[in-house]
Amino acid sequence: MTLHKGGTERARERRPHPVNPFYGEADPVAGMETAPPRYTLPEGPISPHNAYQFVHDELMLDGNARLNLATFVTTWMEPQADVLMTECRDKNMIDKDEYPRTAELERRCVAMLANLWHAPDPAAAMGCSTTGSSEACMLAGMALKRRWARRNHDRYPGTARPNLVMGANVQVCWEKFCNFWEVEARQVPMEGDRFHLDADSAAALCDENTIGVIAVLGSTFDGSYEPVAEICAALDALQERTGLDVPVHVDGASGGMIAPFLDPDLQWDFRLPRVASINTSGHKYGLVYPGVGWALWRNQDTLPEELVFRVNYLGGDMPTFALNFSRPGAQVAAQYYTFLRLGREGFRAVQQATRDVACSMAEQIGALGDFRLLTQGDQLPVFAFTTADHVTSFDVFDVSRRMKERGWLIPAYTFPPNRQDLSVLRVVCRNGFSLDLADNFVADLEQLLTELRRQSAPLGRPENVATAFHH
Repeated sequence: MTLHKGGTERARERRPHPVNPFYGEADPVAGMETAPPRYTLPEGPISPHNAYQFVHDELMLDGNARLNLATFVTTWMEPQADVLMTECRDKNMIDKDEYPRTAELERRCVAMLANLWHAPDPAAAMGCSTTGSSEACMLAGMALKRRWARRNHDRYPGTARPNLVMGANVQVCWEKFCNFWEVEARQVPMEGDRFHLDADSAAALCDENTIGVIAVLGSTFDGSYEPVAEICAALDALQERTGLDVPVHVDGASGGMIAPFLDPDLQWDFRLPRVASINTSGHKYGLVYPGVGWALWRNQDTLPEELVFRVNYLGGDMPTFALNFSRPGAQVAAQYYTFLRLGREGFRAVQQATRDVACSMAEQIGALGDFRLLTQGDQLPVFAFTTADHVTSFDVFDVSRRMKERGWLIPAYTFPPNRQDLSVLRVVCRNGFSLDLADNFVADLEQLLTELRRQSAPLGRPENVATAFHH
């Protein structure tokens, strides 16, 4: 969650703010001017119409979520899902015995995902909903560390310091986990045209203190899948040579809801015995509005019992594992609705349409001649591109800034070590972003290029100015 500093009101912010008279209640001119403070609580109430008007007008200055090509998060659902979420917004997920049917829908979603991800025994798989993949990753990391600590109880705590192996392209939540839970983050840097973790580099960093390897099914930097099966094979070979048994967690924040439908033969999930746990974001390609993720473990052995809390559930036992406590049940209900609504064939159709849009956009942008594609959108419906070698009049930051003037939010950012010399643009295609919108985007980009080509040089940006890159 972003941290904000408290604000103090400046003199200009104390000026009365005019309110449309028609938002008055009985008397349309009553309270036409009011000056609610922005950083302190007002002394008294104002009418609901005025309060709504103030908040509504400020939020109009936000970008259009449907035109946001930076975010992976779902920005459109069916009206029926909107109604269902409204009906469930007051239900607290933690109150299992107060809202037993919501808890049952969560249980069904876990079972569906266990089946989708080929758990050896879906009934034995352990899982839970979370507020998103970040919490799910924290839980998976905690389980990895606790299992390692149990195996090394004679050395930890003490002389042994746990480590976790991952690529430099991981989502920032893994760096947070390592920081919060005092685990050394061993990151494999990018090299040349390799933009994510490879099998040999992962195995080379493992030792007796490695709690696990993180394999990302769909890098946020370029949309590519990491070679999960190859990583597992390298760790199998490592165990044969050294006896080290290093588990794998698959961060399938996005790809976990793409690969089962579009790449069914790809070996990445519980079909690989070394995969101990998987997470995904229901609010990304799970097609649900923000606020839901999922974490699953192969079986009870991969989730230490001491991490699980027991809640009385209809006179029975309901195990829970979470960092958060109170949270709405609406997103879980929406996830079950989406599973029920689409089924396997529906998901396949939706995800294929999204991938088709991404591949079409990538092909059109590559044909413009000003850009070089790093990925094609044929894994995640995501692709990254940079300016071609001959382009000297503008850079990716100019493109991002100028496309924003036309309403398109497209992030420009620099890659992590050792490819900090490479700056790219990234496009994320989601359900609801149609071929028609994609063609409009490419048309706006093509029109903009006629102006950018006339620049004498890139406009530049201070190094301390953050880019629009978001995971």
